[in-house]
Amino acid sequence: MSTAGTSASGLRASNGLLLDNVDALLLDLDGTVYTGPRALPGVDAVLAAVRRAGVGIVFATNNASRTPQVVAAGLREMGIAAEAREVLTSAQAAAAVAADELEPGAAVLVVGGDGAREAVAAVGLTPVADDRAGPVAVLQGWGPDLGWPLLAEGAYALARGVPWYVTNTDTTLPTERGTAPGNGSFVALLTTVTGRQPTVVVGKPHAVLLDRARAVAGGRAALAVGDRLNTDIEGAVAAGLPSLLVLSGVSRVSDVLAAPPHRRPTFLAASLAGLLEEHPAARSQADGTHCRGWRAWVQADGSLRLDGDGDPQDALRACCGASWAALDADRHVDLGAGLPQVLRVLDPVRPGSAG
Repeated sequence: MSTAGTSASGLRASNGLLLDNVDALLLDLDGTVYTGPRALPGVDAVLAAVRRAGVGIVFATNNASRTPQVVAAGLREMGIAAEAREVLTSAQAAAAVAADELEPGAAVLVVGGDGAREAVAAVGLTPVADDRAGPVAVLQGWGPDLGWPLLAEGAYALARGVPWYVTNTDTTLPTERGTAPGNGSFVALLTTVTGRQPTVVVGKPHAVLLDRARAVAGGRAALAVGDRLNTDIEGAVAAGLPSLLVLSGVSRVSDVLAAPPHRRPTFLAASLAGLLEEHPAARSQADGTHCRGWRAWVQADGSLRLDGDGDPQDALRACCGASWAALDADRHVDLGAGLPQVLRVLDPVRPGSAG
């Protein structure tokens, strides 16, 4: 990806609009494109502009429960143009890895739902639900019908030493009623029962899903976009891809400021609209990190300070530069002391409550 330079903070400056620097987007879904049953504000217009620019789109999701057809139909119901061929789920990626390593037609015990079963069948393998069918591998991905019988069959098969392909290891799953167990919780259960670890995990933060998404997109300058530092951004780092963190979902300002190197985005913005904006450099100087009209610095006591005016997103970029530089120098950064001031300035960028 062409940029105008990389600042000391680790964030990059774009050459013009960020979208002008890419030819493919690898988009996370929940928290990036929609939240709950609704598209995030303005996403439909942003993605329409992306398509007009001729930039390819792949919706790459850790969610293994739904088929690409169902995912695409759900997006269209929200007013977002999408085709099944543009969707890549972790179940598809896991099935593709298994197909590369197993004989055609081989029986695979699917510990999951329709998304995983259909993905296995689509690559020419035979999904089964009983270890007595003699499966030569286990593929595990969350599904709403996942219960004790399937988990038990998975334990029986894994005890025989067959390969274990896992879609993702997210331990929790957000629902409208709160937080529920995710696929990683059920993977941990089978690890406890069998003493084994998965043979392959494909979902973010592992690189496999994004590697496959990049191949599907076919672009040479792909950008991974997501709202979670510990999956979307860490996965992009693992895959060697530049990334855009959007603050429309899970990760908050405080999380970004404290991010270790393997979870730091290349670009950041309040929402997906950041694709249609120019991203300025955040430059380290003797008195702190500067980004347009803002200056941020870490004081001797470790507190983060900020002054200036302008776009709150630029304030966050300056704060990231100051905080990350201090952390990389093994200096203590007390976000609790400086964060109230920072958050007052950044409040238009920061969705939801403080955290």
